Amino acid sequence: MNRRSLILFVCSGNTCRSVMAEHLLRKHLEAVGLPVQVESAGLWAAEGEPASAHVRVLLRRDGLDVTGHRSRLLTEGQVDEAGLIVVMTEAHRRSLLDRFPQAEGKIRLLKEYDGYRGWGDLDDPLGGDWESYERIRTEIERALPELVMAAHELFQAQERGRE
Repeated sequence: MNRRSLILFVCSGNTCRSVMAEHLLRKHLEAVGLPVQVESAGLWAAEGEPASAHVRVLLRRDGLDVTGHRSRLLTEGQVDEAGLIVVMTEAHRRSLLDRFPQAEGKIRLLKEYDGYRGWGDLDDPLGGDWESYERIRTEIERALPELVMAAHELFQAQERGRE
């Protein structure tokens, strides 16, 4: 397995939570000049779906354009390449482990990074109102400082591996 500086966000359909997490973390990493790749995928995604309308509007407020996003189904190649896989729920973790047991040591719940060490699921806002999407976005934001530190550790580990 070739671990690299890749953080992979995984949710159900890859149109809401994982999209927000991917683009918000990417923005933070770019701001600090950390060259870590960030991607997202869905365990049960229908290939080629756009990000939800609420996500597009919320991220536009952050200066992020996700109109080109298209959902994609999680692949074994992504799992093998990722240095860190961040899932939104415990059910995602279990499903991922059932399909890809080799990934056990690199799967974390998003809420493990929320600054409060909160364990639990990040609810799916799909079909919800604006407030539910804004609440999920806020919960993702709380995780970003620790995720940036995790990205830094991944990058350092990759650089050490090149020596």
